[in-house]
Amino acid sequence: MRIAVDLNRCQGYAQCVFLAPGVFELHGDEALMYTPAPPADQRERVLRAAAACPVQAIVTGEPVGSEGPYVR
Repeated sequence: MRIAVDLNRCQGYAQCVFLAPGVFELHGDEALMYTPAPPADQRERVLRAAAACPVQAIVTGEPVGSEGPYVR
């Protein structure tokens, strides 16, 4: 699984940090850091975090080819 966060859209609500703390982390008030290729055991947490994002800033999917665009 790969994830991407639209940091221009992210408003720092931190729902993702609450639901998947091993993948998402806030630094300061609004600086979100995340793991673009989270471990497989975090998949359900990441999917819940993406669904809970109030501004839908998190995109999840599987890469096509080695590094290609994501399949949702």
